[in-house]
Amino acid sequence: MSLTTSITAPARIIRYSAANALADMRAMYTWKTWTFGWLGRMLAQVTFFAFFGHVIGSAEQTRYLLVGNAVMTCVIESMMVIVSTTWERRVGTLTLLSAAPAPISAVFIGRSLQWPVSGTATSLTALFALGPAFGVHWQPGQILPVTALVVLTAASTYCFGLFVAAAAFNADGARNIISNATYLLMMAVCGVQVPTSYWPDWVRGVAQAIPLTHTLKAIRSVVAGDGPAPTLVPACWAVLLAVGWLTAATWTFRLMARRGRRSGSMGTGA
Repeated sequence: MSLTTSITAPARIIRYSAANALADMRAMYTWKTWTFGWLGRMLAQVTFFAFFGHVIGSAEQTRYLLVGNAVMTCVIESMMVIVSTTWERRVGTLTLLSAAPAPISAVFIGRSLQWPVSGTATSLTALFALGPAFGVHWQPGQILPVTALVVLTAASTYCFGLFVAAAAFNADGARNIISNATYLLMMAVCGVQVPTSYWPDWVRGVAQAIPLTHTLKAIRSVVAGDGPAPTLVPACWAVLLAVGWLTAATWTFRLMARRGRRSGSMGTGA
């Protein structure tokens, strides 16, 4: 197999799988249900947390909570990859996928791409629409870097979520619990509600392995107008972590498929 073929074949599989993801999105939402249902729910959640800062009379804390929870919305959606990864088993196509010669990891990388795309739109709406109401006023020069960092947040979180999905692939009955517990842990320790310095060293160490910690730090730097260095350094860390988690997810999917073929459990919850 040539180098070109080895690169284009997985890319083609991801593209076809992403088309399935788009079809799923269209089946789940119309523009009305997404806008007034999902988006409205997320904006209400961001408003709820931002009001905590308003209640205690701290404009700084209000802005902190607004930015953190607005960015968190794309994380919540991206972590839905943990749930949707199990859909192939539930619809009975996992056995066919495991028998195919193509890498199964490429299927799952594209299978849930609707979530980071939708999450990016949700986060940007929350930041730019709700921000001014809570004291976060945007300058024209901040819009592009904040948009790029939100995209990076959604993409890097998706890579992390793929690893969790692969590791928990056989825990079909617990998929919602795992997804919710994972993003709630991220919300607690990654600087969304309180600075990471609030936590003991070992918790901060765990947070440093999660891309959200770094992208959120970069976004806060843009909001504060700190200059390029405090923004670029954490963004680069997030990119490196995303590559690492994606690599780990790929290998975990391969291991899961290999074990499933040997045990004959690819089509069951075993």
